[in-house]
Parts: sequence; C-alpha cells; structure tokens
Amino acid sequence: QVQLVESGGGLVQAGGSLRLSCAASGRTFSRYVIGWFRQAPGKEREFVASVGRSGGSTYYGDSRKGRFTISRDNALNTVHLQMNSLKPEDTAVYYCAAGSGMLLSIPEYWGQGTQVTVSS
Repeated sequence: QVQLVESGGGLVQAGGSLRLSCAASGRTFSRYVIGWFRQAPGKEREFVASVGRSGGSTYYGDSRKGRFTISRDNALNTVHLQMNSLKPEDTAVYYCAAGSGMLLSIPEYWGQGTQVTVSS
C-alpha cells in the first residue's frame, strides 16, 4: 500500500510560481506511475501531469505543458510539480495520485490534496 501526502500549496499572485510536493510512504513507490490532478470549485477533477516509474517519462495535460514540470526522486519517495506563470484559472485543490499507465485513468491511491489559490 502507498500513502501520499501533498504539500506546498498556498496563495500566489498571477504570474508567480509554486512547487508542490508529494511524499509517499511504502517500499513500492517506484512501481507506480505518479501524477497530479486538480479540482476547481464546481468542476470535475482533471488530469495535470504524470511521471513514469523511473522518472524518465512525463506526460502533461494540454494547458499545463510548458508551464508545469513534474519530476520524481525514487530515493526520497517524492514527486514534485513545479508550476510557473500561474493563472487565476489554475486555482484548485491539487491531488497526488499513484497507479499504472501514464494517463492514470484509474488511480489506485490518492492524497488528501493541497489548495492552490492564484489571485489576479
């Protein structure tokens, strides 16, 4: 089993940056694709980005590529999401997830989420 804990959310002005972290417990961390989803008020949860088991492969949702960078450190059981040039529409609760397949269609594990608020 894998437990995921997100951190790094907060309030930032438009154009600013935040770095989210997802810390995982368990010895099987490197077996999973890890990704980020987000959910804004009144909207469905949407895929943000994912990183493959070794960290060599990454995949991004359309509006995030170029602004967001996902990375992982299997030695530290950690995944990061660097978010630059943030926009008010990036405001959401960001969730870390673990599963198989780069699209994480059916994640096996979820974190509790961290709030990101971008002010205009």
